[in-house]
Amino acid sequence: MAPASTLVNKLKVQLKLSISRLRMVQQKDTAIAKQQRRAMAQLLEQGKEESARIRVENIIRSDLTTELLEILELYCELLLARAGLLEAKECDGGLEEAVKSIIFAAPRTDVKELHNVRTLLAEKFGKEFVLEATENRDEKVAKRVVDRLRVEPPKAELVEAYLSTIADAYNIDWPKGRLAAREAAAKQEDEDDEDDDNPSGGQKVPALEAPDGTEPLVAATPPRSLGMKSPVSVVPPSPSTDNVSPRIKLPGPPDLKPSAKMVKANKPDTTGPGGKIPDVNELAARFAQLKR
Repeated sequence: MAPASTLVNKLKVQLKLSISRLRMVQQKDTAIAKQQRRAMAQLLEQGKEESARIRVENIIRSDLTTELLEILELYCELLLARAGLLEAKECDGGLEEAVKSIIFAAPRTDVKELHNVRTLLAEKFGKEFVLEATENRDEKVAKRVVDRLRVEPPKAELVEAYLSTIADAYNIDWPKGRLAAREAAAKQEDEDDEDDDNPSGGQKVPALEAPDGTEPLVAATPPRSLGMKSPVSVVPPSPSTDNVSPRIKLPGPPDLKPSAKMVKANKPDTTGPGGKIPDVNELAARFAQLKR
């Protein structure tokens, strides 16, 4: 038996080759499936419905095979990413589903590199492990792998769905009258949308009259919230240790105060000669001199 490291290195090489081959096969199958769908659309257009129902099963089987190859490609990438776990003597629990699914599905594919991977896995984990995976005794093989390898005729609902999808893709009227019904439904939907946008049918809606006993709207008191509001709102500053009671200072006109000269000029002169305030006797003497 070859050393574990040498076997793992060979397995890594075959996994890389398998990934490349699986991608190439998927691209090839996808291109063939497009040609088959085009031929199927021609059969539907010519009215050969029975022939189309039989041949569409080949397209369904081809799609299932393509999906299977995609799943196996993901499992190969998983084993390649976790190649270090393959050094162990027993199969790791995180790799068991991928390993057994590849062992189970590889003989049912035409990918030679995947067959080589299966051979190396059998050499690594033993014949009993391979027999258990081939028969799926413990049901560790992925269910989606088993479903895509199951050999049975497709259901009638699946066949109808495939034919309808192909007819829609190539704008084929199948079944007869389907396109006309679809156009009528789309037209009706557009009319409904127009009615929703203009529910009155283009006519003016009469104004609603106020019921008896109610005051006219003009006499009603408007709410205070309808008044003009300042477009500027100022958030008061939050108190801090430096300023316990902060206040907002709004910019405004400067506080104009009259100068000392203006105050003195506007103040009436109540002083007498010499700058002193006259008393009553002095005022009486002045009036007496004026009478003379």
